Amino acid sequence: MEKTFRPSPNSFKNTFCVFHEVHSDKIENLKVQYDSKSGSKYFYTKEGMFRFSNHWGRLANSKWRLEPMEQDGAETRNDSKFKIGYAAWDSFFPDNAEEELYYLEADYSKQTVNYQHKNNPNYNKKAILRTSFETTKKIKQIRNLLTLTSWAKYFENDDIEDLRKIIIEQLIYTNKTLDEIKRAL
Repeated sequence: MEKTFRPSPNSFKNTFCVFHEVHSDKIENLKVQYDSKSGSKYFYTKEGMFRFSNHWGRLANSKWRLEPMEQDGAETRNDSKFKIGYAAWDSFFPDNAEEELYYLEADYSKQTVNYQHKNNPNYNKKAILRTSFETTKKIKQIRNLLTLTSWAKYFENDDIEDLRKIIIEQLIYTNKTLDEIKRAL
């Protein structure tokens, strides 16, 4: 009989991880190996972890984000608050408040910004690394730039989209403050 990998629930404290949403058929034949007090269920495999939960983001001492499934138009969106996410074991990275562990990525087509861990194999070492606090501050600024236009009324540039991208790129790739960037424009 195959032995199931069973990590300690405490082994995930102070970690960052990006889970990818999957369909429920992925856990149909799996046994719940940990059931948290908050209602999340965990299914462990040799390759990684499935998590069934209605809360993602900051979890006690960890930051676990769920990336939604891409919609192909053929399926209807699962509007349930409970989602199933999967992450490989090598996707869990250390987290703390003191170190500069995070960088930002903007998706202009979706008008989103997310943070990633420096140990992410896709990190190109060009985006500035920041602490959790600094990262949160930059995310808020970038989200405002992506969704609002009131900030642009002081600029004579007619193309807000170009201006928006210039400012956001500087927030991601430099240590300049938002005010410094705006003054230089």
